[in-house]
Amino acid sequence: MEINEFESKMQKSLASLKEEYTSIRAGRANPHILDRITVDYYGAPSPLQSVANISVPEARIIQIQPWEASLIKEIEKAIMVSDVGITPSNDGRIIRLVFPELTEERRKELVRDVKKKAENAKVAIRNIRREANDLIKKNQKANEISEDEAKQLEDKVQKLTDKYVGMIDNMMEDKSKEIMTV
Repeated sequence: MEINEFESKMQKSLASLKEEYTSIRAGRANPHILDRITVDYYGAPSPLQSVANISVPEARIIQIQPWEASLIKEIEKAIMVSDVGITPSNDGRIIRLVFPELTEERRKELVRDVKKKAENAKVAIRNIRREANDLIKKNQKANEISEDEAKQLEDKVQKLTDKYVGMIDNMMEDKSKEIMTV
């Protein structure tokens, strides 16, 4: 019986959390918050990155320069309906997203969100552990593995679980520090 498939599921949970954390803005402009935004480009939904140049000229400004001027209204509309929470402004050629300085209250709110996402990731890891342990017990009952092998596998699964929960805790701490740094 292989533990690798369960470790790869745990890695996916970790990667998912990392992706969620990139969409949480910490007062600085991060172009990754635009990763999930799609724009209607000649009738086909296209990722924003494929129809415009995205840059960060200053710490709190994201600049979006569409490759076709006709896309400005479409891009603005896509940003408005997204969960970015910032109203875009344009000068006819370039769209700017200006990130306001975060208030203390907003920072604490974001940290709560970070902790909630981390807790959800830990639950996912624990569910994977339970799934692995159920499979071990099933194999033991079917006499495919001995009691000793089952114990060793359960220990390995627990060590993996501890490792990934620790990694989630570290990510949560880092993101919380980043948000609380003024």
